[in-house]
Amino acid sequence: MPPQNTETATARSAVAPAPPSIHVRALITWIAIFPLVTLGMFAIAPFSAEWNPVLRAFVLTLVVVPVAVYRVVPQLMRGYGALVRSRTR
Repeated sequence: MPPQNTETATARSAVAPAPPSIHVRALITWIAIFPLVTLGMFAIAPFSAEWNPVLRAFVLTLVVVPVAVYRVVPQLMRGYGALVRSRTR
């Protein structure tokens, strides 16, 4: 790779926002997970009432975790970034 221009690297780092704190990320993740788990519990309740609770949790997390990680959390993080950017202006 060719060497980077230090001015360009400095300009990029000056523009790049700091990542959210661990507490903000935890809150955003909870905001994503809680409604998904709640809806998921209602969705599987009619056919999983007789299941072992561990199996119910396993099936629920098989759906909720990927949906949260790949869809909901990134959207919430983008929204949080937009909110932070609008407040700093």
